[in-house]
Amino acid sequence: MKFMLRIDCHTHILPRHMPRWTERFGGGKFIHLEDGSSSSSARMMQGTRFFREVEANCWDAQLRKAEYAALGTQVQVVCTIPVMFNYDAPTDQSLQIAQFLNDHIAELVEADPRHYVGLASVPMQDAQAAIKELKRCKSMGLRGVQIGSNINDLNLSEEQFFPFFEECANSGMAVMIHPWDMMGKDQMEKYWLPWLVGMPAETARAASSLIFSGTLERLPNLRVMFSHAGGSFLTTLGRFEHGFNCRPDLVAIDNPVNPREYLGKFWIDSITHDADLLRYVLALQGSDKICMGSDYPFPLGDLELGAYMMDMGLSESELENLFCNAALRWLDLDRAQFD
Repeated sequence: MKFMLRIDCHTHILPRHMPRWTERFGGGKFIHLEDGSSSSSARMMQGTRFFREVEANCWDAQLRKAEYAALGTQVQVVCTIPVMFNYDAPTDQSLQIAQFLNDHIAELVEADPRHYVGLASVPMQDAQAAIKELKRCKSMGLRGVQIGSNINDLNLSEEQFFPFFEECANSGMAVMIHPWDMMGKDQMEKYWLPWLVGMPAETARAASSLIFSGTLERLPNLRVMFSHAGGSFLTTLGRFEHGFNCRPDLVAIDNPVNPREYLGKFWIDSITHDADLLRYVLALQGSDKICMGSDYPFPLGDLELGAYMMDMGLSESELENLFCNAALRWLDLDRAQFD
């Protein structure tokens, strides 16, 4: 088989050294890093509360490249960890943190554009501030933006967010939607259910909000990717469609277009953890709208970077779409950049 460029479209990164934002702002529960249990780890602290421990591959660019090279993958699309969104903070504080993170990613991309592509984060609680930071990030070479599946419990369908999506469409900035702040999480903390049940539901919430509100209809040039293979949206599409048909008075109130008509008009990543499920979403979406993704470096991700795809009997063109072509189209990138 010929050499195939491989792009991981869904990875997370943090700067190793960050201000202690809670102290700087005189309150809040912002993330900072403290020394971890080993010299190659750090403790993420949310204010004074322990959040999680992360390893050096969360910040060490050279280590990350070495781990990717061992797995035959050349390019990482990097964005922050969703807990850094800080949508519930005052806009000026959220913006300061976003700018710090965006500057870090821009510096990484500028230093090594053959191996890193950057996505911004923005203060979505204030659409105009988000648009201003989006424009700044585009001028620094970032290719898109990562946003949460809801903004302070508001669905992405709310009209206040439309100008932001419109700017993304007009400026050619790709959008990655990542589940976070999962609905009902306080009622299902046991068994890690917010991550196992809540995250897929959150992604479906975001996808259905953008479809039923007509946002995707009004902005056909908007390049959106729903992470984690679209969550539970594609696997329950029949239910969404049936609801649209049997209760249009409740479902089709803002957009008369059947949700099934949007298949192939957005991107998803490949994080299914299941070859049969990947075959199912391939049948719905087509390989040209599925980007290889891993959620690296976190253990719930696909840390073998799609190795199972090679044993699925897929055609060479399908594999090439999954490994790089879909991501190149989503991010509007020239393959020659990585040669």
